[in-house]
Amino acid sequence: MAAGNSVRARIWVSGFVQGVAYRAFTQRAASRNGLRGGVRNLDDGRVAVEVEGERQTIESLIAALRSGPPMARVQDVQVQWEPATGQYADFRIWY
Repeated sequence: MAAGNSVRARIWVSGFVQGVAYRAFTQRAASRNGLRGGVRNLDDGRVAVEVEGERQTIESLIAALRSGPPMARVQDVQVQWEPATGQYADFRIWY
């Protein structure tokens, strides 16, 4: 992908999103679509995602994050768009 087509999104997901395989769900969805970055749990109960790739592909990921895995109950998804940094080689679960 050309660097000029790449963007970065910082995403915060709130609700019942920890302990329900939300990070694994996110990692599979992002990796399947060739996105790069990572996902981690936050101490306040939210899940944070940093992702880089084509904007349309990231928007598709965001749509999936609004539902999440079967046990999740997503209340809110906040997104902050930024220029891509190119710092990620793949998509990982961060601990």
